[in-house]
Amino acid sequence: MFGQFKILAGDFKTGNNHQFLADHLMLYPPGSWLRKEKYTRDQIVSVEQVTEDTQRKAGGTVGWGVAGALVAGPLGAIAAGYLGGKKDEVTFVCQLSDDKQFVGIMKKGMYVKLSAPFLLKPHPEG
Repeated sequence: MFGQFKILAGDFKTGNNHQFLADHLMLYPPGSWLRKEKYTRDQIVSVEQVTEDTQRKAGGTVGWGVAGALVAGPLGAIAAGYLGGKKDEVTFVCQLSDDKQFVGIMKKGMYVKLSAPFLLKPHPEG
């Protein structure tokens, strides 16, 4: 599975050139045009789809950290705008093991493959 996706905000460069390749993410750090950071599936702590419900509760949910504040705060309007957008795309928040995170948008099929390993993991209660 090869696919590009868009990062709206977070600890990586915003834009469309980030990639999800089968079991890892290739992400551009801010200010970089050539160097990508590679994250294996084991380095992904959580992936959660942003819905109207998760957007409202994100600020008080343990485990969302800065990404939750981004979605609930200034980027709430941006995420909300994408929620009503294309039906074949998913807006999501991804937390990585090095405490970096981002808000992204990708095709539904790609999101299912990215998020599938996390569906059975217990979520911390806030």
